[in-house]
Amino acid sequence: MNSKPPALKVEDLGEQGVLERLQRFCPAELVGDDAAVVATAPGKSLVITTDVLVDGVHFSDRTTSPADVGWRAAAVNLSDLAAMGATPVGLTVGLSIPGDVPITWIEQLYQGLTDCLQQYDTVIVGGDVCRSPIITVAIAAFGHISPEQVIRRSAAQPGDAILVTGVHGASRAGLELLLHPSWGSNLSKTERHSLIQAHQRPKPRLDVPLLLGQLQPGRVAGMDSSDGLADAVLQICRASGVGARIERSQIPIPHALALTSPEQALEWALYGGEDFELVLALPPEIALSLLPQLEQGAAIIGEIVVGTEVQLIDETGQSPAIALSLSQGFQHF
Repeated sequence: MNSKPPALKVEDLGEQGVLERLQRFCPAELVGDDAAVVATAPGKSLVITTDVLVDGVHFSDRTTSPADVGWRAAAVNLSDLAAMGATPVGLTVGLSIPGDVPITWIEQLYQGLTDCLQQYDTVIVGGDVCRSPIITVAIAAFGHISPEQVIRRSAAQPGDAILVTGVHGASRAGLELLLHPSWGSNLSKTERHSLIQAHQRPKPRLDVPLLLGQLQPGRVAGMDSSDGLADAVLQICRASGVGARIERSQIPIPHALALTSPEQALEWALYGGEDFELVLALPPEIALSLLPQLEQGAAIIGEIVVGTEVQLIDETGQSPAIALSLSQGFQHF
């Protein structure tokens, strides 16, 4: 008697496998980046992104106030627009909540959203609310861009410099402080605050597209580092059909992380995620022109190479080269 093979489950495919299946239902030219770019008129395009934040997965009352949940929800989506080179226009909010949630919680959530959006002249333009056993905040954000200024993951070429717009590992360290306050007992009050703010109130790098527009670089590949620095480099390389060499000593890590081991600091920088900096691959001369205009912590960390392997190298020879992999970072399944 023939028995049917067991049905595939989400956990069998993993996050990337599920995304590949779902992308079959979308036009190939519109998916694969941090946001979709839709032509609306000659010389004009609409940029659209969406993110979902779920209680117990993306935030909890142990680490994140309602206002900080709102700020992060806005920042996550604005960061995706920045990663595409777009200027934000507005966003909608889909809120799913249990009936026993205090009204003050919702009001503080929206205040956090507004506080973040006001930094970038952006507004809430609508949304929806419904009953749910778990608090879920679903955001759709919209921006505009000229087609020739779109930043794509697939535009990297061998010889490009890999530039990051700021330090990595700060958000993961901030989360550690919130979960285990004794971990940072040797930190100054200013250092503790800075790391916790990096986690609770990240700043989308909407300044970078403006700087790139002034330089008129032509071709730029990139994405944000919301899922980790290693993930961003790997995703760019996979989309572009290239490899990369990352010099470990050039990865910008917050000075405050000196209190932990170098191995732990590097792990958080590569895979901690939620730093919301941009990772760009662009011609070296453009990278060198852009670097001085960015905030302290920006750095050129490596280069795009022929092949498909992404390696973490040590030019001093003290540590062996390591091949980076998407499986090492955070995956939902």
